[in-house]
Amino acid sequence: MKRNEFIRKGILGTGLFVAAGSLAAIADNNIDELQKLDILGFNHIPTTNSNQMANSVLHKADTRGEANHGWLNSRHTFSFAHYYNPDRMHFGALRVLNDDRVQSGMGFGKHPHDNMEIISIPLEGDLEHQDSMGNTAVIRKGDIQVMSAGRGIFHQEYNRNKDSEVKFLQIWVFPNKRDVQPRYDQLTMNLDDRHNKLQQILSPSADDAGVWIHQDAWFHIGHFDKGIKTDYTLRKSGNGVYVFVLKGDVTVNETTLNTRDGFGIWDTEQFSITADSEAEFLLMEVPMAV
Repeated sequence: MKRNEFIRKGILGTGLFVAAGSLAAIADNNIDELQKLDILGFNHIPTTNSNQMANSVLHKADTRGEANHGWLNSRHTFSFAHYYNPDRMHFGALRVLNDDRVQSGMGFGKHPHDNMEIISIPLEGDLEHQDSMGNTAVIRKGDIQVMSAGRGIFHQEYNRNKDSEVKFLQIWVFPNKRDVQPRYDQLTMNLDDRHNKLQQILSPSADDAGVWIHQDAWFHIGHFDKGIKTDYTLRKSGNGVYVFVLKGDVTVNETTLNTRDGFGIWDTEQFSITADSEAEFLLMEVPMAV
């Protein structure tokens, strides 16, 4: 995709540049967030410091895009808004991974989305959410929030704190069903359940642990003491896993990652992850083709 096409097609999803309209206008928009994507291909660069060069990609923290609006500082792992990198458009069905910091009392005004699974993971502070379905909620560390935009929804998010910033991850996943009924959900997870083990926070099933989305995806968070090692077995053939380090240092197979580094791996059934220091990390298993 060329830069001008990316900016035009990405406007609806950013939430930063769109004037409020009607839900009907969203449903009928011709800006399609769910486009047919290649399997891996152009947007994956093999890492040179891994023994699995053919099926992995390393994104160091300082190579991410950055948008500093004063009230918002956002680091983009993949192309987003005015950050465009044709080599970093998506990782399979994982389209957006934004690391956001919002100043006290500030936030994202009312804006639309459609046909995207949107997950928010607060890391620090209180984030208030309101949407066109009538939901008003506050999420904080330990919570997981999901919104299936489906055929169209408006929402807004603000830092509820008056004296401190809020930090959270905003994640978009391409859905496997279009134009579904919009929905919202959030859950509070037990932080103790991720100490030295993987805690599932998202899956494709409403009957499984965590929230659910319209995609064959599984998310886990681990908070490991130094020296703790575990193996992760992929849930579905054809999926890959994107590892994002929230803090600390970890080794995935033989690749070392530091705070805010990202590492994608595919064409494998299992991999190991070892905490080289006290570390917290997010695993996002997603289909590699959508």
